[in-house]
Amino acid sequence: MPNLANARAQRFHAYVERLTNALGHQDRHGPLRAYVTGLCLPGDRKSIEPMAARVDPRHVRARHQSMHHFIANATWDDAAVLRAARDTLLAALDRHGPLAAWIVDNTGMPKKGRHSVGVARQYCGVLGKQDNCQVAVSVSVAHEQASLPVAYQLYLPREWAEDRKRRRAAGVPDPIEFRPKWQIALEQITRLTAEDVPAAPVVADAGYGVVTAFRDALTAQGISYMVGVSLETTVWAPGHAPLPPPKYRGHGRPPTLVRRTRRHRPLRVSALARQLPASAWRTVTWRQGTRGAMRSRFAAVRVRPAHRDELRATARSEEWLLIEWPQTETAPIKYWLSTLPPTAPRAELVQLAMLRWRIERDYQELKDELGLDHFEGRGWRGFHHHASLCIAAYAFLAAERLAHFPPEPLAFLRPARLPKRFTPRGAPRAS
Repeated sequence: MPNLANARAQRFHAYVERLTNALGHQDRHGPLRAYVTGLCLPGDRKSIEPMAARVDPRHVRARHQSMHHFIANATWDDAAVLRAARDTLLAALDRHGPLAAWIVDNTGMPKKGRHSVGVARQYCGVLGKQDNCQVAVSVSVAHEQASLPVAYQLYLPREWAEDRKRRRAAGVPDPIEFRPKWQIALEQITRLTAEDVPAAPVVADAGYGVVTAFRDALTAQGISYMVGVSLETTVWAPGHAPLPPPKYRGHGRPPTLVRRTRRHRPLRVSALARQLPASAWRTVTWRQGTRGAMRSRFAAVRVRPAHRDELRATARSEEWLLIEWPQTETAPIKYWLSTLPPTAPRAELVQLAMLRWRIERDYQELKDELGLDHFEGRGWRGFHHHASLCIAAYAFLAAERLAHFPPEPLAFLRPARLPKRFTPRGAPRAS
């Protein structure tokens, strides 16, 4: 057992050295080692002061100042750290086969007050409702065995983007403007493509999938997708398409746009689902969960998306419409559009659509185990520095799981003994 612990310690320290090399600044290496170690040590709170106390309990104030400056003020490249983390996970995944997907998602972090960068009253997935929170947009590389956010950026609401005083106080860089979440995700995907990250279909929920411009941009880049859509999304039923332009009668400009008529119109995906025959539905199992097989009933049909196609000269290409309608429900519960090949089997479509569960688990572990949502600073730089190192720490843990299953605990990381009566800020105090 000591040999195993020593081997893990050596791998951890070698990994942290790779992260320090990505920074390129010698004076940043010590604080980075301390910060990543603090994230991986056991402890309920992963804000800076409690971590400083666990890493260096006899010099808490000095260590806290060093780590705080490194996170909140020091200039270093988050993208370089994320690339090192990404390369580590991809190397560990290599023997498990190609990537299954790039998964677009966003995660919310509830916040009080109004001064933390990007905080606003907006939908928070963690709470399942509108509330005061920060929201970050990410793209993760995903395989059935592991996944990792490899691009991560705070969403800046319009009220923040247009408030010069708040921007200046939080250190928001001048080039950062208001962008919808789907545009942030597209920029991240474009950068990852330029960096030659192994290609895979993009998977996203309906918050992104309902945006036709998002889907069109992916298609223009030659990237296939599996994206959720709402029940109001309109499509042409299988075998149907908009009518061609009317015949030119010799007067005015020749007609160029496809047509709809009162009787020849697209329909909502919810209406199409109810028109499908019983033979269109099959029960599909996509993975084994903790409570047994995960299965449901699905239909998969070829349709043409119809959003504003009356303004187009040609009909949109055919895509897959995947519909989930459990037998215990009175109506379908989920819909997806996908540009996977026409020969893709239904089971493959379902497995890809359901791969998003990995990202939900990633964020749960990033928050519960590594303190992704524990950052107490208010600035743009600190928010992203903290998140990058949380993701980097998670990449090491994910790579360890892939290489050593069942995963071994990081027993070599033990907190030092805290001084008597030491209570970090933010810790609960006895009444």
